[in-house]
Amino acid sequence: MADTVFLNGQVVTVDADNRIMEAVAVKGNQILAVGTTEEIKRHIQTGTKVIDLQGKSLLPGFIDAHLHITIYGTNKLGVDCKARGIQSVSELLDALKEQASKTPPGEWVRACGFDENLMMEKRYPTLAELDDISTDHPIFVMRTCSHHSVVNSRAMEIAQYDRDTPDPQGGRIDRDESGALTGFLVETAHMKMFELAAFTEAEYKKGLCMASEDFVAAGITSVHDAGGYGPENYRAMQKVVQEGGVKVRIYAMICALNQSEDFVRKMIDAGLVTGTGDNRFRIGPAKVFTDGASIAPTMAMREPFTSKPDDYGILYYEQDELNTILGDAHAKGFQITAHAQGDRAIEMLLNCFEAALEAHPRENHRHRIEHAGVSAPDLLGRMARLGVVPIPNPAFIYDHGDSYVKNIGERVGHMFPARDQFDHHIISAGASDSPVTDFNPLIGIHAAVNRRSKSGKAVGDNQRVSVMEAVRMFTWNGAYASFEEGIKGSIEPGKLADLVVLDGNILDTPIEQIKERKVEMTMIDGELVYQIQDEEVLQV
Repeated sequence: MADTVFLNGQVVTVDADNRIMEAVAVKGNQILAVGTTEEIKRHIQTGTKVIDLQGKSLLPGFIDAHLHITIYGTNKLGVDCKARGIQSVSELLDALKEQASKTPPGEWVRACGFDENLMMEKRYPTLAELDDISTDHPIFVMRTCSHHSVVNSRAMEIAQYDRDTPDPQGGRIDRDESGALTGFLVETAHMKMFELAAFTEAEYKKGLCMASEDFVAAGITSVHDAGGYGPENYRAMQKVVQEGGVKVRIYAMICALNQSEDFVRKMIDAGLVTGTGDNRFRIGPAKVFTDGASIAPTMAMREPFTSKPDDYGILYYEQDELNTILGDAHAKGFQITAHAQGDRAIEMLLNCFEAALEAHPRENHRHRIEHAGVSAPDLLGRMARLGVVPIPNPAFIYDHGDSYVKNIGERVGHMFPARDQFDHHIISAGASDSPVTDFNPLIGIHAAVNRRSKSGKAVGDNQRVSVMEAVRMFTWNGAYASFEEGIKGSIEPGKLADLVVLDGNILDTPIEQIKERKVEMTMIDGELVYQIQDEEVLQV
């Protein structure tokens, strides 16, 4: 007998045959049965919760295969430019001044989600403007891409950056014509500052709980966390999951920032490996950064940017350095991955995978490429041969598509190439990279299907996929990317009861309106953790 049944719906199973059913029965934390409404009614007993879907879609819980749960959550503790709708540098400075007035001297004042392109002044705040707010507080303003920042003099002192400090490999400490620091930091120079502007354990835990609430309201039941603030962040994450404050399941990458691979090496030496944990919190791949951002842009390209004919982007590592750190992790049994956006960085990472697999052959390794932005046909062929799992971000097409057309021209036809990936039988898992873009999976699905920017511009529409294929990217494929397709990612008997109910029928929704669909209910482990009733949000 069932604890909960869903009847009279469009059950998008995402099983091997993409069957569409009518009803589902749940017992405990597992799916008991899938079938017609009449078949599932047989599992109803006294006390069974009966949910009439009235033709609405029931889907597997969404899996976001690359986001930053801690960063998203802790961003809410500072000045969140996106959430506040800040549209000018003067507004930002006012918000930072208010934040500084509430912050004890010596503690960090932070802002996130800043995009100079959306500001009235079309520029960053200056070091002098930030110093005018406070020199008692270190002030850190992070760009929306999370690869650049601007800071005040106090933050520069903490990082030990001065006018004589050389640029780190893979980064830049910006200076004006006279050689004076501007406060603007790029890539690895920014990553060091990002690590210094860390939070307390209590702040991490608070941010994680707030992030979890937002994610489950969007139907997200599992996330692959792509890294945050280092060991302290991971300890807080494990604790808050154990305490029940976080509902979403977490597959946590062991991430090295700023070429600080010590964290990865310590995890390897401790004997931890991909898969350690349980179905609530599990260790994921070892991860490093290979290049910059796609939207600034600073990603490493084989040919220069269309908008900057002399600029090929930024690489963090030389080939032998990358081969050593990820090769060691592979040899110890880790799934390995790296942030790689540009085609030059992707090629370098594939070289690394080939070297690691030649030295230590392994079947079913499922090594990943985070983002895998500009994936030309020759690179896709290598991914297919190697069994690599790329993690594209379709929502970037919607949010940043116009900049892609400007910066890489015709190469947008190979940007997050979902159609080609399906045609090459490459299993790619959809992700938002939140807080860089909106975490709402329906926006990602919409973007993968339509390939249109917010302005309506076509952005590589040769890479459009079907609604069913896009749903698979954010469900079963995400489970595959974490070796968990046997327990989640589709609606089949015996799998975990992670389910999401939409406010309508997604397969019959006009594709231009997919992003308008809403989540009405989210179930994790057989428990209703989110529900909308009478237009009011109820946390159950």
